[in-house]
Amino acid sequence: MERLQKFIASCGVASRRKAEELIAEGKVQVNGKKVTELGYKINPNRDRVKVNGQLLETEKTVYYLLNKPKGVITTVTDPQGRKTVMDFMKDKEHRIYPIGRLDQNTEGLLLLTNDGELAQNLTHPSKGVEKTYEVRVKGRVRDEHLETIATGVSLEDGVTASATIYDLGFDDHNGITEIEITIHEGKNRQVRRMFEHFGYKIHNLKRIAYAGLTLGGVKRGAFRELTNMEVRQLKAVGAVDPTVKTQQSNTRKLFDKVKDDRKSGTTKRFNNNGYSKSRRTDSRKSDEFGSSDRPRCAGGARKSEGFKSSERPKRFSDSHKSDAFKSFDKSKRNNRVK
Repeated sequence: MERLQKFIASCGVASRRKAEELIAEGKVQVNGKKVTELGYKINPNRDRVKVNGQLLETEKTVYYLLNKPKGVITTVTDPQGRKTVMDFMKDKEHRIYPIGRLDQNTEGLLLLTNDGELAQNLTHPSKGVEKTYEVRVKGRVRDEHLETIATGVSLEDGVTASATIYDLGFDDHNGITEIEITIHEGKNRQVRRMFEHFGYKIHNLKRIAYAGLTLGGVKRGAFRELTNMEVRQLKAVGAVDPTVKTQQSNTRKLFDKVKDDRKSGTTKRFNNNGYSKSRRTDSRKSDEFGSSDRPRCAGGARKSEGFKSSERPKRFSDSHKSDAFKSFDKSKRNNRVK
């Protein structure tokens, strides 16, 4: 037996939350009878379910990773006729929808699927799915502000959870500070609001990682289908049973290692236990991390590009990070998007 809203979501009609709304609105029938009870259970192999008069059948689940461009709306349809993420997926026969959202002026990694259960799990606040963003801020950003952002900022809808932040340096040439931040909650426009809280103006915001997946190799406006391994890892991250939710902690370590490989000199780390220092070695290669419009991190930059060689990258984070990656295979590391 299976819950009715879960079956509807598995058929690709809607997310589980939307399926519950359809049931409550009386738009669902089971064996010819209207059902409005949430949690009603059916036998998918025997019972006939209709939504708005249309008979449902289970379909193959599909999973895609899109590199969303700036200026595109994260929705299936837009009454104002603006470009949506679905305009990049027109040739797909399955009905798919985004997992979560990126606002119109944010670019980067976005997942789309017809797996309503997975979408529900990954977007549920209790899962704490990690999302990493590249933030380019106009002007210099003060250390004390980054420390506050890392430990929690008081916004209109509550205090944000702890985050991990890397200050990658200030570019004198264009007056931009580049920062990398990892959060594990999904308040509306959260990253923008955390920096705007201190009066900073975001020049560009890009999501570069989500639940262990990165943009590596996917150009702006392009997409790819996830592998079976990636789908299994996503389901582990969004699993209801915490005993199988191991991938996210491994992903957190992976990002720490990738970032550590990009930096040199002394890295500042702020956490609830105070201030500490650690050494980093710089192994960042221009052909690996690519993008010509992406400033190089301080300490590894050329002076002609505006970075001061005296500046060092700084890390601001909560207290659960680890530096243990001696057996990490660099050949398997995901590349940054070009």
